[in-house]
Amino acid sequence: MMMAQLQQEDKLNLAPKKFNMWIFIFTSFMFFAALTSGFIVYSGGSGKGIKIILPSAFMYSTAVIILSSVTFLIASRAAKQLQFAKQRMFLWITAFLGILFFCIQVYAWKILIDMGVYFINPNASQSFIYVFTSMHLLHILAGLGLLFNALSGSYKNIPQVKNLFRMEFAGIFWHFVDIIWIYLYVFLLLNQY
Repeated sequence: MMMAQLQQEDKLNLAPKKFNMWIFIFTSFMFFAALTSGFIVYSGGSGKGIKIILPSAFMYSTAVIILSSVTFLIASRAAKQLQFAKQRMFLWITAFLGILFFCIQVYAWKILIDMGVYFINPNASQSFIYVFTSMHLLHILAGLGLLFNALSGSYKNIPQVKNLFRMEFAGIFWHFVDIIWIYLYVFLLLNQY
């Protein structure tokens, strides 16, 4: 009886944090919508698309981040089934894929620079590539922080309700950055020329 009461109190104490996460996600979504709207306004009247073919590195990073969402789902399912070793293993894989995504994105910047596409550019549409990707990478860093928080919780002897909360909290954000990247990538693909 006492344990159930403590778990209920933990859930009530964690609810405002989840609400704050949803507010942050909504704000971030509006931020990315504003960026893409700015691109449309800038390029719409003048017909200035980005006038390049995107590096294939962006396609590979997209596959990596989608795979990371799958590995996170496996980790989350393992946490719910009290399979902590499996939870940790798939959280580590997810974090590795998140870091790999980050590295591939930075490599894509190198390819862009080799193509002569710089941040400061007469065609500001091309500059938007750097703005979109750098803002997304900031969100990836925050997501990695949440992943490592969930990972550390899986190693500690914390109540299961808190372990699951950390997983859910990280999962909400990680899947959000996945969806945002797919949105940005498709948006850039549609505006290549």
